[in-house]
Amino acid sequence: MRKLLFLTILGCAVLLGLRYVGKPADSVAPGAPNKGPSEIADSRPIRFALTAAFVSENGVDVYEDIVDYIGRKLNRPCELVKGLSYKTVDSMLQAGAVDIAFICGLPYVIESDRPDSHIKLLVAPIMNSPAYEGLPQYYSYVIVHRESDYNSFESLRGCNFVYNDELSNSGYNMPRAHLLSLGETKHFFGTIRRSGSHEASIRMVASREADASCVDSLVLDFDRHLNDSSANAVKIIDKLGPAGIPPVVASTNLPDDVCSAIAHVFLQMHEDPRGREILDRALLKRFEKVADDNYDSIRRMKTAAESAGFDRFH
Repeated sequence: MRKLLFLTILGCAVLLGLRYVGKPADSVAPGAPNKGPSEIADSRPIRFALTAAFVSENGVDVYEDIVDYIGRKLNRPCELVKGLSYKTVDSMLQAGAVDIAFICGLPYVIESDRPDSHIKLLVAPIMNSPAYEGLPQYYSYVIVHRESDYNSFESLRGCNFVYNDELSNSGYNMPRAHLLSLGETKHFFGTIRRSGSHEASIRMVASREADASCVDSLVLDFDRHLNDSSANAVKIIDKLGPAGIPPVVASTNLPDDVCSAIAHVFLQMHEDPRGREILDRALLKRFEKVADDNYDSIRRMKTAAESAGFDRFH
């Protein structure tokens, strides 16, 4: 298993060299922080990875633009890698094959609570929609087909349920915690399937391959903003949360001055015309610093499930 994990990380690291996105600028853009010693000494590309995030797969170009923007501000090449699993990105952060990652709150909690944690919290997004109250939080939407007779979470007993990933907070941790709050554990749902992504779960409910799912509110919001057909074919019958929004984290292998420079660029994006344009496309107000306790509700849900021996839906 260790050999397989090593080969997976090595292969991903090689691929990263072929997936260059950010482009160095001829000069540092106005308002950029001064280069620190680590930036001068190490000119290799800064590697960004993407798992959970604040737009859907229809908005991946937003992340490409963010990475390109950061590269231009720092006058340093940056790369974005996509399409990797939660576990793979976590392993790559640990190995130093990835420097910065947009990840889900549950993997953040799991990793940050380890004594030998290899990640640190960098920034978190604040959404434009008043539904999020200007706070670094989001929800899990309980969705069914728009013509379905299901009208509440409780009505889903025995249904065909689909979830995205066991390491997803909104897709797995939050509905599991809600089941516990109802006095339920395993066998509430009839059949259960794993889709691999929130977008796939939405499509399965929209096409009636599944009766219901719990999905990231940010993903569904973004797709509805784009008038996506699958997003428009489902309805929200319940809302779980809020919980800490998926953060941006840095590998502990990345020098502190480089982390500070990257955080500075994130934090000033909303004050820069090009940065503001990118944020508007992502339905974001800004990025801001966030404390670790923003993710305490996720910890409590995870701990409650573990204490109840409720690691899986089935």
